[in-house]
Amino acid sequence: MSKNGLFLGIETVGTGTHPASWRRVDSGAEDLFTAGYWTAVVSAAEELGFDAVFLPDSFGIQAGGTAVTRGRLDAVAIAARTAPLTSRIGLIPQVPVTHTEPFHASKAVTALDFASLGRAGWEVTVSTADVEAKAFGRKDIQDRQSLWHEADEAVEVVTRLWDSWEDGAEIRDVPTGRFIDRDRLHYIDFTGDNFSVKGPSITPRSPQGQPIVTVRADDPESAEVAVRRADIIRITATDLPIATERRTALRAAIAATGRDPDTVQILLDLPVHLSDSVADAHTEVGELDGWAAQPHLDTDRLHHVGTAAGLDDVLAAITRSGIDGVVLRPLALHATLTALTAHRTKTEPGQLVDAGEIAAASPAHPTLRDRLGLPRPLSRYATTGAAL
Repeated sequence: MSKNGLFLGIETVGTGTHPASWRRVDSGAEDLFTAGYWTAVVSAAEELGFDAVFLPDSFGIQAGGTAVTRGRLDAVAIAARTAPLTSRIGLIPQVPVTHTEPFHASKAVTALDFASLGRAGWEVTVSTADVEAKAFGRKDIQDRQSLWHEADEAVEVVTRLWDSWEDGAEIRDVPTGRFIDRDRLHYIDFTGDNFSVKGPSITPRSPQGQPIVTVRADDPESAEVAVRRADIIRITATDLPIATERRTALRAAIAATGRDPDTVQILLDLPVHLSDSVADAHTEVGELDGWAAQPHLDTDRLHHVGTAAGLDDVLAAITRSGIDGVVLRPLALHATLTALTAHRTKTEPGQLVDAGEIAAASPAHPTLRDRLGLPRPLSRYATTGAAL
């Protein structure tokens, strides 16, 4: 897997994005709900040189009945478990906001940033299904405009809470008995259409100050939130020219909000299945589709079914297109990790991302912001805002 300057992420959906991937003999499905499964997956991704792992989550059980993988562990909990066993890879769990209070999301991601020494991110998602609404019983299903307006407010609340403790608020002054400097804690006093939150957070400001916010620009509603709020925007496209057009349009929209487009990374989602040969890869996808009784891979979207060496060529083409990075979405997770690992062992030096080289070139504890080339922001309340 050739990095070619791209920011590389991998999305780990259970045993893979294909609903029948658990039936492969190499899937590891028997360990799916163990800590060992997830620590092995994330550690392997780090060893392969990925910049970040994206951990999906939802309040709804997977559709498809008994034939598909059903059940999931909490994404933030998975990320927290893998944090002390990794040192470089960014950990970006999804935290749905539709039925979650922003205060809880803020505290969870802040705690992950502490646990990972500054490698935490948050992928903002919404809950669209009636089954998710019924799981909470507090409100009915919402339309997308309402969902993403609520999500926009949730991100505003969360990021304000992340700033509500200034750096250095913990003074631990033994002689005076003061653990905190109250002048460096601030009310956020947010009132919107969906939330009214006074604050402050109960958790000190984390290593990154502001963990990285990710939003998928899947439609106009989510794209509007993405250009206003996200540090990472995920997109899909039918081909590379369309992907570059989307990037150009999103960068223009970001600039129109008054933000610097160069501070936002636009990543292309790339479904993949890797095997020893192109023919084997297509045969295996056919086997997966046969188990599921229907095709799963959207061949109208940019994807790669083939070898790890072929993936190098795809990533090189994406680099030349100007796209900032890629998120691999393996149809069968362990098959992809195995193929990439095998490819690494036989690739000539210099062609493959080497974790040792990354470690040597990085700070002792590189943050996710470091990997993205983003500075650590000052609290917005450092010079303004009501102290406690």
